[in-house]
Amino acid sequence: MKSLSKLSTDIFRSYPMVDEKYVQTLLEQAAQNDRHKIIVLDDDPTGVQTVHNISVYTDWSYESISRGFKEKNKVFYILTNSRGFTEEKTIKAHREIGKMIAQVAKEQQQEYMIVSRGDSTLRGHYPLETMILKEQLERCSGQRVDGEIICPYFREGGRFTIDNIHYVQYGDLLVPAGETEFAQDKTFGYQSSDLTEYIEEKSKGLYKKEQVLTISLEDLRALKIDEIAKRLINVTNFGKVVVNAIDAYDVKVFCVALYRAISQGKYFLFRTAAGFVKELSAIADKSLLTRQEMITSSIGTGGIVIVGSHTQKTTSQVEQLKTLEGIRFIEFNSDLVLEENLFREEIASVVKLEEDLLSHGITVVIYTKRKLLTLENDSKEDALERSIKISDAVQSLVGRLNVTPAFVIAKGGITSSDIGTRALKVKRANVLGQIRPGIPVWQTGEESKFPHIPYVIFPGNVGEQNTLKEVVEILLAK
Repeated sequence: MKSLSKLSTDIFRSYPMVDEKYVQTLLEQAAQNDRHKIIVLDDDPTGVQTVHNISVYTDWSYESISRGFKEKNKVFYILTNSRGFTEEKTIKAHREIGKMIAQVAKEQQQEYMIVSRGDSTLRGHYPLETMILKEQLERCSGQRVDGEIICPYFREGGRFTIDNIHYVQYGDLLVPAGETEFAQDKTFGYQSSDLTEYIEEKSKGLYKKEQVLTISLEDLRALKIDEIAKRLINVTNFGKVVVNAIDAYDVKVFCVALYRAISQGKYFLFRTAAGFVKELSAIADKSLLTRQEMITSSIGTGGIVIVGSHTQKTTSQVEQLKTLEGIRFIEFNSDLVLEENLFREEIASVVKLEEDLLSHGITVVIYTKRKLLTLENDSKEDALERSIKISDAVQSLVGRLNVTPAFVIAKGGITSSDIGTRALKVKRANVLGQIRPGIPVWQTGEESKFPHIPYVIFPGNVGEQNTLKEVVEILLAK
């Protein structure tokens, strides 16, 4: 695979601006005239990074999907957590989801679109998830799926697509995604930064790069809406469409063209990052959350921060957080997973200490060992089993609490998933908005372990060195 050049962020200024008010008006009208309910299948809890006042359901039961369809909102989320699934479990889950959505939609006589929200750095079960959804749509509802839209743009996380190459921003540099740490992911690794080549690579040649329709920044900035719509109308046989984007207005322009194609009877599935969902749904901008919007009653206890992510960025953010006075840090000795009895004692000891500190109004930060445990001659199966035991222990540090914390912050995708669904037992949450760009906040539901508290879902690779500290400061401010 040939090495691609890094770009300076100065390239953003080389593209002409669009009439933002005009484009926004077009998009709002198009979304309002469209009758489809938008269902976002989120492969981990971080996907609500751009929306607000939207429901997230943590299961795909008949009751949850039925309730989602009945909401006034155009969009609702179903948290699948499938990035933590095996391929077999992913297939099973998506068959169940596709079938249940089709059943409820038929009962309620409601049209719908499905967005598969994946990682903005191209990790996840792709193209497996959308292929299973296509099969279920066509089998259960008789809906022909003409194409698939691929758009991993996510400005808040520094993810941009230019000339079909997907970039990750590091400071003032844009690095091709295939040359970053994300592409080396043990489970979801890849080589291609060019999205047309990525599609060919991940589909094992089933979809050739030459067959992929690409929507350029030049056409989007020139507002060639009718021309783009015509190209979309010509897409058939689950053809792939790559959308270039460096700004929300690139996505908005594309969505206007998309809605025109949909109005002509075309049907698409979507594999996108969080940035696309907001524009497809025409959700208005909202300023970052204040403490008053998140903490609505004073319970006098401290908050809790649980850190599971092992990324370098997370570790540096924890170090910066240590400069904040008045909070306590507890290192959870996750290496004791190798000694079952000692591990149980460690969990019990940490929970007892947490409860004592929280009840005295002290905010607690609990973090796992910062160096990932590795063993000589380790097998993949043993490493996975160990990882599951540690994850289970980490969520139990919240799940076992008998003291209601003022807030909960979970750092890392798997950590936030386990804590939200298993420790907090959330069935439905309301997304309040974002506390910092790309960092969403749920308000837990009535049924949860700690109802109506703010739950901050902090992705492992989002924010600057001081962002975690800023988040805690906001929640502690009086």
